[in-house]
Amino acid sequence: MGLFLTGLAILVIFLILIGLRVINQYERGVVLTLGKYTSTRQPGLTWLLAGFQKMTKVDMRITTTDIPQQEVITKDNVPVGINAVVYFQVQSAENAILNIKDYTLAVSQYAQAALRDVIGGIELDPLLSEREKIAEEIQKIVSDATQSWGILVTDIKIQDIELPADMKRVMAKQAESERERRAVIIRAEGEFQASERLAQAAKVLSSISGGISMRTLQTIEKINPDPSKTVIFALPVEVLEGIQAISQTVKKAK
Repeated sequence: MGLFLTGLAILVIFLILIGLRVINQYERGVVLTLGKYTSTRQPGLTWLLAGFQKMTKVDMRITTTDIPQQEVITKDNVPVGINAVVYFQVQSAENAILNIKDYTLAVSQYAQAALRDVIGGIELDPLLSEREKIAEEIQKIVSDATQSWGILVTDIKIQDIELPADMKRVMAKQAESERERRAVIIRAEGEFQASERLAQAAKVLSSISGGISMRTLQTIEKINPDPSKTVIFALPVEVLEGIQAISQTVKKAK
């Protein structure tokens, strides 16, 4: 009898020891008893009845999964290569285990299909300029589908958009033409402002007797300061008349 009790005690201790499990702070344990869901264990030390209960640990942290590059044709028939990354988090450990076989793979595949559907319905220009808006639309589609799996899709980021080589050349030429157009406009605006200032200066000089003539002489003096060189100018009659008027004024002053 004593031997039987000793053997029984050893068996009980053995079952207790092999049934002990540790669940980390970021995990939850989904327990099946004889194949039926019975509980979700919280972090810490827990015990399972060996042979009758089985526990699957679920990571509750935010997880990332890549969407490999997809060859998609946009609405305006431009083939693009596009890839993205999905950020998701398990909200219900039991649903993630019981309602879907491999929730990580399922999220990746569904996001891939949603990406192809959304990109195929928009044109190239909005795709390049409204990347965040498109990512939010894909996120909403995936979130609606994964809600029953106990999964929350927190974010989707479109990483790279690969364009065909000929399309890159066309866009580069377009950008170059746009820069040239802006340069011409800026140059024209500068010349217009300069002409306005010049007109104002001419108006002021015209109001002064001999002002334009004196300005012309100053300009001639600055053109070639080297006395060893000779510069010949064809002066307009107005300039000569201005010089004559200055001479007469000087004579009268004497």
